Amino acid sequence: MFSLSPSQRYYFYRQATDMRKSFNGLSGLVRSALGNDPLSGDVFIFLNRRRDKIKLLLWDRTGFLIFYKSLERGTFELPAFAPDAVSCVLSWDKLLLILEGVELNSVRRRKRYRLKEKSKMEP
Repeated sequence: MFSLSPSQRYYFYRQATDMRKSFNGLSGLVRSALGNDPLSGDVFIFLNRRRDKIKLLLWDRTGFLIFYKSLERGTFELPAFAPDAVSCVLSWDKLLLILEGVELNSVRRRKRYRLKEKSKMEP
C-alpha cells in the first residue's frame, strides 16, 4: 500500500518538464538539477510547460512510484519560488490544494501548533 502523507517532504521543480520522462529520466533530473537523492523517500513534483499535467516521483523502499495527473480543463498553480531557486519545498496540504485546483493565495489559515522542522544534517 502506498500513500502520500504530511510526514514526507515535497520538492516542487520550477522548470517545465518533458512528461515523456519516466522513472530513469525523472530520477536523473532529481540528481542533476535538484541535487537530491531520488532514493530518499521524498516526493519530487514536476509540471509540463502548459501546466495541465503533473507527475510526482517517489521511492518506496522497493522501487519507484509515479503519480500522474492530466487535467481535462484548466491548469495547476505554481507555488511561490525564491527568485534564484530551482525548486521549493511544499507542505502536504499545499500540494493537495494545487492538485484540487484551489488558488493558493485565496486560502486563509487558522493558527495551529506546528513543530519546528529540524534542519538536514550534512555529512
